Amino acid sequence: MASRFLRELTIRQLRALAAVHRDRSVTAAAKQLHLTQPAVTLQIRNLQALAGLPLIQRTPDGMLLSDAGREVLALSERIEAAIADCETTLEMMAGKTAGRISIGAVSTAKYFVPFMISGFSKLHPNIDVTLSIGNRQEIGTALHGYDLDFVIMGRPPADIDMDVHLIGDHPHVIIAPTTHRLARKPRIAPSELAGETFLTREPGSGTRGLMEQLFETSGIRPKIGLVMSSNETIKQAVIAGLGIAFISAHTVATELDERRLVTLDVDGLPIVRQWFALSRKDKVLLPPARAMLEFLSARGAQFLPRTHGRIRLTRTTARGKRR
Repeated sequence: MASRFLRELTIRQLRALAAVHRDRSVTAAAKQLHLTQPAVTLQIRNLQALAGLPLIQRTPDGMLLSDAGREVLALSERIEAAIADCETTLEMMAGKTAGRISIGAVSTAKYFVPFMISGFSKLHPNIDVTLSIGNRQEIGTALHGYDLDFVIMGRPPADIDMDVHLIGDHPHVIIAPTTHRLARKPRIAPSELAGETFLTREPGSGTRGLMEQLFETSGIRPKIGLVMSSNETIKQAVIAGLGIAFISAHTVATELDERRLVTLDVDGLPIVRQWFALSRKDKVLLPPARAMLEFLSARGAQFLPRTHGRIRLTRTTARGKRR
């Protein structure tokens, strides 16, 4: 049937049909559309050819639609409504009042990213934000595609050109059960940890990589005990006395407050890195995503878990200077 070719119709043809229906005259429709009468007639004729059926008939009361014409008119109205909806959405996106944002975050960031999203959503309630969580390796792989607008993680991937937006400091500490032999000892030398059993994240985790750098720099090779993919499991295992762990201080703020865990006062700790919001340089970001990046750059640090007072004051910075 010729109607299978309706997918080739144009908006001009549909608008010509709608104008003729409204004014019951090709002449009046041409005037309204700022076209010549022959141009409107040609649009209607081409549309009828695509439909394979007569769409208009002449009557003493003017040009009226046939049953087939009314079906095509209904299609025209749905398309015009969809165009209007799209225009409204684009205007709202341009005004940063609506739209969608897709972000990713490393698993360590799940302790504060929901609060960041909540803070942003209070300012922009009509913007939908979706969140994907994974370890550093998984989030790095996701960045090779274009589905995510940006990610929240530490050190940027080396193989992708990124726009980098600083959020705030990210301290890493060694945690132990409150009854640990070194729990109250000041200025612990890293060599004193050589006989300890460390509970650790899986390969591919950023925390695991930073821990291994610490061991290499300190010249120690502690025993690696359980390997886990969850910070929550590591915390519970440390509380249970199965070992100690090198971990993000932002993941243990609650347990330190509640005195269920302690941080060991090891020379060179905490190791302070940074949290960043990262987006591909070649990723086209719409205004809602840009608005959230601006929000995180300006206010993101206030959503990071507070660690002051929970970590012993005598520490080193990321540059290794004692403070």
